[in-house]
Amino acid sequence: MTRGEAALSVTGVWKSFDEHPVLRGIDLQVARHEAVVLIGASGSGKSTLLRCINGLEEVDAGQIVLGDGVEVSAIGADLDAIRRRVGIVFQSYNLFPHMSVLENICLAPRKVLGRSRSAAQDLARELLARVGLADKADAYPDRLSGGQAQRVAIVRALAMEPELLLLDEITSALDPMLVGEVLDLVRDLRETGLTFVMATHEMAFARDVADRVCFLHEGRILEQGTAHEVLATPADPRTQAFLARWRPAG
Repeated sequence: MTRGEAALSVTGVWKSFDEHPVLRGIDLQVARHEAVVLIGASGSGKSTLLRCINGLEEVDAGQIVLGDGVEVSAIGADLDAIRRRVGIVFQSYNLFPHMSVLENICLAPRKVLGRSRSAAQDLARELLARVGLADKADAYPDRLSGGQAQRVAIVRALAMEPELLLLDEITSALDPMLVGEVLDLVRDLRETGLTFVMATHEMAFARDVADRVCFLHEGRILEQGTAHEVLATPADPRTQAFLARWRPAG
């Protein structure tokens, strides 16, 4: 905790599927305005951890608590209220195909937050302009490139004005030529002070934007620290072996 009060506290979290443990005692603290990046091989638990933080998966043991003491993992927790505060964006855009970009973005603020149509549209247009998509407000998802659709998905999450944003491999489904435009948006969000936790395989991006990098292996956080500490001078041999696959030869 170096950047202010806590936004999230994950303590001793376990999660299994069909008796197969996917998370094995995860401890993670996230400060307000901190950018935390999760790295690790597929199946290491990154996506499951994000889904537990958002309440999309129940934990088997441990606690997940927001900064003001609201426990996501509590039995009977108000998950709708929690998801108004904790946004999540997946690698699949999940835009409603029968709605325009503007309608996709305005739906939750109007239905969940009770915003007026005009207020929701004003914010949506402001956010679209910020990400270079002002001219796509009336377009439908099938008219967007993958990079544009993913940026709209991020804007849709931002329109709820979340305290914490979770980004789950948001570039994995994109053509390599489109990855940069989505990562540029996340860089911009990082500069606004948004608190986020992001799972990614983009090591160069993690190096550039992360306040802290956490390496997950078989459901545990084996190593965490600054981007330089974890990516340039990793201490654990398993972190070293993982990163060796991502570094160009020569």
